[in-house]
Amino acid sequence: MKQFDHLLAKSEKNGRMPLTRHLSDVARIAVQVAKNLGMDIDIAYKGAILHDIGKTSPLFQQTLSKGYKRPPGFIFRHEIASLFFLSLVEEHERPAITDMIVAHHKSVYNDASGLGLIDLAENTDDCFDRHSDLFEEWVNDALGILESFGFKVRHISREEALKNHDSALLHCQSKGYGYSEWKGVLTAADYLASAMEDSLNKVENKLFIKPDLGYYNRINELYPLSQILASDARVHTLVTAPTGAGKTDFLFRRCKGRVFYTLPFQASLNAMYDRIKKDLKDTDAQIHILHAASSLKMEGALIEEKIMQRHIGASIKVLTPHQLASIVFATKGYEALIADLKGCDIVLDEIHTYSDTTQAIVIKIVEILHALNCRIHIGSATMPTVLYNRLLQILGGKEKVYEVSLSSQSLNTFNRHILYKANTLESLQSVIAKALTDKQKILIVCNQVNRAQELFTALNDKYPTTPKMLLHSRFKRKQRNELEKELREKHNESQEACLVVSTQVVEVSLDINFDLMITECAPIDALIQRFGRINRYRTHKTIGKYKPVYVLSPPENKSAALPYNFEIITRSYDVLPHGEILQENNLQKLIDLVYPDIQFIDIDLSARFACGKWRIKELRHYPKSELMDALDIETATCITEDDREIYETATVADQSKIEIPVAYRSIAFRELDKSQTGTRPYIIPSKAYDNQLGLQTEYAKPDFYNVNFRFL
Repeated sequence: MKQFDHLLAKSEKNGRMPLTRHLSDVARIAVQVAKNLGMDIDIAYKGAILHDIGKTSPLFQQTLSKGYKRPPGFIFRHEIASLFFLSLVEEHERPAITDMIVAHHKSVYNDASGLGLIDLAENTDDCFDRHSDLFEEWVNDALGILESFGFKVRHISREEALKNHDSALLHCQSKGYGYSEWKGVLTAADYLASAMEDSLNKVENKLFIKPDLGYYNRINELYPLSQILASDARVHTLVTAPTGAGKTDFLFRRCKGRVFYTLPFQASLNAMYDRIKKDLKDTDAQIHILHAASSLKMEGALIEEKIMQRHIGASIKVLTPHQLASIVFATKGYEALIADLKGCDIVLDEIHTYSDTTQAIVIKIVEILHALNCRIHIGSATMPTVLYNRLLQILGGKEKVYEVSLSSQSLNTFNRHILYKANTLESLQSVIAKALTDKQKILIVCNQVNRAQELFTALNDKYPTTPKMLLHSRFKRKQRNELEKELREKHNESQEACLVVSTQVVEVSLDINFDLMITECAPIDALIQRFGRINRYRTHKTIGKYKPVYVLSPPENKSAALPYNFEIITRSYDVLPHGEILQENNLQKLIDLVYPDIQFIDIDLSARFACGKWRIKELRHYPKSELMDALDIETATCITEDDREIYETATVADQSKIEIPVAYRSIAFRELDKSQTGTRPYIIPSKAYDNQLGLQTEYAKPDFYNVNFRFL
């Protein structure tokens, strides 16, 4: 194939990848993806070879030249030119191969850029003519490449190319509702092959390995779920048990194939990833973590391991439910995600209820995963009965779901906290002072970052010599990663007093253990998760021992209650005992008093899957959902103005280190500058970031920019 090496898939700037090499790489992965899904591997191979053959055109090749500047007007779409060769495959193969070619970059209709095949057909009179310009000059090269890959070729005239183009257009216009599995196969393969480049040989044999989870068949009388059989024949699982009962092990024991393991917060993802990597270190399982800062967890790893985190075929992938949301809203790449998910085991650990929108999305995710023949395993310490029953119904009822809970006798051994209600933090100053004198570790949890910052500053002034830390989500990613590591290692091991002020990022699976907690009031399920950081470690010596938790009175208004619902916080505070042991046997009753019913949000108008059917036509996808932007999650990033120059010349991994994740709506309307590289972060004044306090939003305004960084 060396005679075709002058034809490139990527420019010299991006690695100078020969087209033949790229087609071969994509075909190898597409065959593996199709085989894993039980699809026709011959079609997968042919579609992968054809998908970029339009790049042979000089109209594309010129765009790879050094210094090339795209003229205004017409933009050449190589996938449309690739359609010209459809008649070289058998007629019965053409629908699937058309799917693989035509939409692997763009939605065929209403694409954000207006460059889908149907968009161009409707809005231009000469789509074919423009894409077939100079056809006679490159058709023989294209045919030569195809022949080298085993295609039976013959001359393709411009007239035949037009018929193939028009046939593909008709195919796209006649598509019904659903999603294209073949598009998913090609997109997943193309993403992976393009990212791996020279490392592809090192990862091919690491895809779709079923993990050996035998490690989790361990029995320990301290963890009652380890003594319950996991071999029930029912497909799905609902487990209700306290923190420390062995839920993670039990959920893994229920898995039969590749696993997607979800948890609500990034900090909990990091801890779970580390735990699984350690547990399965002697197996061939490929364990990936998926969040915006996952590159930080991979420092020191091989380059191919870093790249693989984002792509198809992991044995176990650790992620948040929000990272599955593209299947709800059919945003770009959702078919590739479905190709990865289909038929796998999905563990949903701790579904939270205090955000009704998030809850609605998670329920919708469960509906879609169920339709994709996934085995779904849900574990929680804090699920309202009304939500439990809804999930049970979605999963097919008691005939399909293995329901597991602990006996009352077992639950009694998990009582570990004495609860106190307090009007103000000021009234607990003597409690804090005594605990520090007694060399205890204190955790204070606030619901809002700004309040956590204010409290930390005050405590720093009052107890200047006491080791202390502030932890929340608005730090530069590398710094936050270092803080989490220090919290797990240094503070857990130290025998000295310490003070940690945090937000709700500590709630789930972060392996920390404190002696005393003071927390702002939150929904009862969030509070129970927080309590799990106190007196956490379960041993024969700690059973029957109790440590204090103080819950502060609810705020006075809805604004101060954010991000939570004011009424739910108030009800949560009212049902809590005072001066008494918190009884695990009584928790479900308390949860159901707070959530006697749930007003499930109907997101079907935004969701692309409803009533068991897809509400999007094949080969189409939508821009990012407005509903996702409305969530109070980290959907945007920012960087400091003094980091801008470094950021705009850094690698993707190094860019991630200095990004600060923020909620989109908290920063998008402040008229801040934006970088045009990386994740296109907002540029905040350097004054708005402090290494101890993190992002200070009151200074994240153009008024505070440093004039030394302004362009004159």
